[in-house]
Amino acid sequence: MFSTSMARRLSLAVLGLGGLAAALAAGPPTTPPQKGVGIDLANMDLTVNPCEDFYHYASGNWLKNTPVPAAESRWGSFNVLYGQNQVVLRGILDEAAKNAATAAKGTNAQKVGDYYASAMDSVAIEAAGLKYLQPHLNRIAAIKDLGEMQRFLADPKAHAGSVWYTFAVAQDDKISSKYAVQMYQGGLTLADRDYYLKDDARSKTVRAAYETYLVNTFKMLGDSEATAKANAAAVTRIETRLAKASKSRVDLRDPNANYHKMTVAAATAAYPNLNLPLILKQNQLSTAKEVILGQPEFLKEVSAMLKAETIADQKQYLRFHLVSSLTGALPKAFGDEAFRFSQVMSGAKQQQPRWKRMQASTDRALGEAFGQLYVDKAFTPAAKAKAKQLIENLRLAYAERIKATDWMSAATKAEALKKLNAFTVKIGYPDKWKDYSALTINRASYLNNLLASREWASRDELNHFGKPIDRGEWGMTPPTVNAYYNPAMNEIVFPAGILQPPFYDPKADDAVNYGGIGAVIGHEMTHGFDDQGRQYDAQGNLRDWWTKEDGEKFNQRAAVVGKQFDAFSPMDSVHVNGKLTMGENLADLGGLTIAYAAFQKTPQAKAAQAIDGLTPAQRFFVSWAQVWHSNTRPEMTRQLILTDPHAPDQYRTIGPLQNMPEFYQAFGCADGSKMMRAQTDRAKIW
Repeated sequence: MFSTSMARRLSLAVLGLGGLAAALAAGPPTTPPQKGVGIDLANMDLTVNPCEDFYHYASGNWLKNTPVPAAESRWGSFNVLYGQNQVVLRGILDEAAKNAATAAKGTNAQKVGDYYASAMDSVAIEAAGLKYLQPHLNRIAAIKDLGEMQRFLADPKAHAGSVWYTFAVAQDDKISSKYAVQMYQGGLTLADRDYYLKDDARSKTVRAAYETYLVNTFKMLGDSEATAKANAAAVTRIETRLAKASKSRVDLRDPNANYHKMTVAAATAAYPNLNLPLILKQNQLSTAKEVILGQPEFLKEVSAMLKAETIADQKQYLRFHLVSSLTGALPKAFGDEAFRFSQVMSGAKQQQPRWKRMQASTDRALGEAFGQLYVDKAFTPAAKAKAKQLIENLRLAYAERIKATDWMSAATKAEALKKLNAFTVKIGYPDKWKDYSALTINRASYLNNLLASREWASRDELNHFGKPIDRGEWGMTPPTVNAYYNPAMNEIVFPAGILQPPFYDPKADDAVNYGGIGAVIGHEMTHGFDDQGRQYDAQGNLRDWWTKEDGEKFNQRAAVVGKQFDAFSPMDSVHVNGKLTMGENLADLGGLTIAYAAFQKTPQAKAAQAIDGLTPAQRFFVSWAQVWHSNTRPEMTRQLILTDPHAPDQYRTIGPLQNMPEFYQAFGCADGSKMMRAQTDRAKIW
């Protein structure tokens, strides 16, 4: 998929659950729209007053009649699209796996086919047992002192899993024309540091389940009950110490507070036990003179821990992280144990079938090789061109909104327009594909293939250092059902996997498509101007281009949105975190506002002719709501509230609408209705 460093940036702006279409049509359709296409009236609950509860008005019957499948933790339009994609992808992989005799050695088809075939050969995996894992376990076991531990951690071929911290090569946030060596907090297994630190009932349940997972994993590796418990306690103690040193997800949202550039010499002196010169040498980065540290206090603690924690306990930490990162390539008992733990977090009743899990693994390992096969089958140049045209329509509408903004000065408007016009738009797939020629894949061992692909991906990232910025590079693979904005590249990116219904329907009217795909495009554009993205300029540099007064006005308006979402509560005693979800909430509000403005330019909006009893404006808003409907298990809801920068779908749906006079007018909402905020409580930015 994308590197850890890329993941850090994309966390600013990933749509999360959103999409585009396979064949986007800009402007009026060439033939009259078919009545009833794009909005499923059967999903609506017309007994609900839209001005009181628009989420259930638009999707009430769907919510009542669509249980979450046993192997899922949530189910919505995003999952429907992902499921449709999986059918296509499975066909591609099954065909590739059958071509062992005909696929030329070294081709993408051979590598994709052999990788997937080895991943699906559960009989061979079971028979191998720990055969292919054992050399890596032996290497960990052989570590005797801090020096050997440092050499192990510095070795890009160590395959230790995600331990201690994140090390990467990525764009320098303040000099976006250069790559830099970067280090950030990491090393935790649980989804958030709070699971280690809080004493509420939910956190205690998670920790108890984690302890069981740890103990059982060590026992499967051959430890006695007593030894397994001692090793589990060591891992928990080390990770809890890391958690205490980690910043919260909200604190990580401030890009300036997580940017600290030091010389290599200074960092070496400050964190002596990391042995930074050795890390750089082992990763062929010895020419680096500076390093960007995300969280210096965290790295200070890691340096102290490497000296203070016993080597024996550190080895158990490494041992578990290695094994837990490879469960799908080990005998079934390891995967079953990992799933039992994940059930506590997700609430899923069944494990995903192996073919779905291994399809995802193939995408992570060989995303663009796999992606080439996918786009050849599922995406056309014509679709790419039409998507580009619609995106430009939204860009024009955004420019008009910026110019018309009454709270922003002329100087800041000029900079905002400069940034908007500088957006790079990527649609479908890369213009230049990654070269996998240095990656060897065969059918002998899925575990070895998995490790080889990780080593290749790490080397691919590290090789960027010292070279010009590759602005053609993608952070998601073509089959991915998602979209993102990357502030350092100042780009909006829409993979082929998401360019299809139900988010866009070429047979539907403009109201439906602007309410769905149009709002998604506007969402990604608005990430360039949300509370994080606005801190980057047109070239992708972390630089304050706002006047002091305009920055203060923006923060005041954003704070209104934060307060609104803080008040939303999906479950008893569980509230949305308005600060954690700020960027996504601003993107939803801006995206929907811009999409509606663009829709108003269409002939359908101007004609105001009803379809299936809904006016064009009403169809726009119903389309928006039906894109985001979902059912989620309570366990997953609790986890998402703590870890996800997106608000629950119900509040993503109604939150923006409660601020939009256009919505009130469309449904004739009166003062005092639940969907209509008082004038003084409304949020308006764009």
